[in-house]
Amino acid sequence: MEKNKSKLVIIVGSVREGRFGPVVASWVAEQAGMHGGFDADVVDLAEIDIPLALPAAPPKFAGDGYPRPAGMAALTSALEGADAFIVITPEYNHSYPASLKAAIDWHFTQWTAKPVAFVSYGGAAGGRHAVLHLENVLTELHAVTIRDHLAFPNYFTAWQDGRPLDPEVPGYAKTMLDQLHWWAAALRSARNAAPYPA
Repeated sequence: MEKNKSKLVIIVGSVREGRFGPVVASWVAEQAGMHGGFDADVVDLAEIDIPLALPAAPPKFAGDGYPRPAGMAALTSALEGADAFIVITPEYNHSYPASLKAAIDWHFTQWTAKPVAFVSYGGAAGGRHAVLHLENVLTELHAVTIRDHLAFPNYFTAWQDGRPLDPEVPGYAKTMLDQLHWWAAALRSARNAAPYPA
């Protein structure tokens, strides 16, 4: 990774059959590549073994949390090495998928003092209810959520050939990526200067 670039992990949150998330993630990764400030990887939760049943909580959630299944090692490594995240989420019943909640809940320190941006899609609300819930959850884990995010209402008519039809969307994506890059660099410097107070 180049010195001035931040390690970005783009998370595909849905594992539902026929999901649209990988299409969105591919476009977001392309935008991140054109931005120039990121070394981006896409992590698809459908390819990760993420049990919904968690073991007993460690005392006061000490250390790195639960012992994880071997099938989760790639996810844990990606989260640990990231400087920033973009979470791609649909909206299911006014919230986000169980797969995404499980992936979050299996990890603790991997989110700490790192920025998270969101790209959501859905019906009329464009996934905004899902993002509101995610902001609360990730704030509890000491992540820093980015205010400006992308939302795609009625995504089934708003995209064509793997790209959003609205010509202004790439500009909105650049703004989000600019903010994410700023926070990624600032928080990486802060983590390197001193441990985050737990």
